[in-house]
Amino acid sequence: MRRRESIFGTIIAFFSKRAHLLPFKTGGSGKIKRIWTCIALITALSISVQFFGMESNVISVFATKETRKKLQEAKDARDKSKSQLEEKKGDIEELNKTKTGLQSELSSLNSQLQTVSDNLVTIEGNINSKQAEIDQTKKDLEEAIETQKKQYAAMKKRVQFIYESQSFMMIELMLSSKSFADFLNNSEYVAQLSAYDRKQLINYQQICQSITDKSRKLDADMKSLEDLKKKQETEQSRVSTLVNNTSSSISQYSDQINSAQAQADALKESIEKQNENIEALQKKLEEEIRMSKLAARSKWRDISQVSFAEGDRYLLANLIYCEAGGEPYSGQVAVGAVVINRVRSSIYPDTVVGVIYQRGQFEPVATGRLALALAQDKATSSCYKAADEAMAGYTNVGECVYFRTPIPGLNGTKIGGHIFY
Repeated sequence: MRRRESIFGTIIAFFSKRAHLLPFKTGGSGKIKRIWTCIALITALSISVQFFGMESNVISVFATKETRKKLQEAKDARDKSKSQLEEKKGDIEELNKTKTGLQSELSSLNSQLQTVSDNLVTIEGNINSKQAEIDQTKKDLEEAIETQKKQYAAMKKRVQFIYESQSFMMIELMLSSKSFADFLNNSEYVAQLSAYDRKQLINYQQICQSITDKSRKLDADMKSLEDLKKKQETEQSRVSTLVNNTSSSISQYSDQINSAQAQADALKESIEKQNENIEALQKKLEEEIRMSKLAARSKWRDISQVSFAEGDRYLLANLIYCEAGGEPYSGQVAVGAVVINRVRSSIYPDTVVGVIYQRGQFEPVATGRLALALAQDKATSSCYKAADEAMAGYTNVGECVYFRTPIPGLNGTKIGGHIFY
């Protein structure tokens, strides 16, 4: 406030002292002085309006620069999360499509596996049936061979007997025959008996051959069935492997889908929180803009009008320690000046305690660092000296009411690791 008054007064004094330079004559020196005074007032008013307007804009920009940056970063982060969410939704859709395809393939493979298994059951039934038929054929063959052996032995004995006893049999037939006709009948009987034996021998030989052929055919059929069974077992193994692999793939895709869904849910939650953060930053930005405009138009008390309470020096020194304990002495003074500038401004609390503990203004208050410093009186002698200078009205940062670590695009008075604006 004093700086604005000094500028205004300097302009008026400048024009008043140069009244004799007017290029025209007037009615008297008093009138000339009044004219120059009017001109000075108008000029000073114009310059002041421009200057104060410019200052208002600068404060507004400086006061909201950090919040604008945070707001833009929050919006960028939110947009990135939205983009990631859309990508994740696309991934989930593709995974679901693949999973659906695999499930369809698994259904087809299960159907194939069932068919192969049914075929194996049928083949095994045929093999069992064929084995029973083979066993029966072998049994029949053994019985036929045994019958053939017996028949052959009996025939052999009869033939031998007839051959060896041919003369005796002729005499026996002649003696036992009552007539010639009876003799002829007995001879015919012997001939028929020999023919029967031959016929039976041939018949049993054919039966044995037929059984042997049938046995061979059954063996060939059995081999074909066993070969078919092996093929079906190989197919069953192949399809079972495909079923297991497909089931495993479906399980893996299910896990990926669940993981992707969890990530999508997390992104949704993150976006909701980011929106809340953006809304809060937007409100904070609006509030800082409002405060900046108020600061530009506010009334400023002279330091002589400020009353300090007991303990203010102790509180201010420890805040300086927390904010600028590692800064050069000029930086410590600047932090103290910012606090006192706020005390002097009409839009901030009018006490050191009120300014320092105003909600959301000083980071050490929010984190508890100031409370720890106060409990142990961490403030150094230079911090106390800086507090004394600030409370005496000295400022090396003009009427700045903000400070922070430098960021791109933020202009102001840079002292140590802080920029004051």
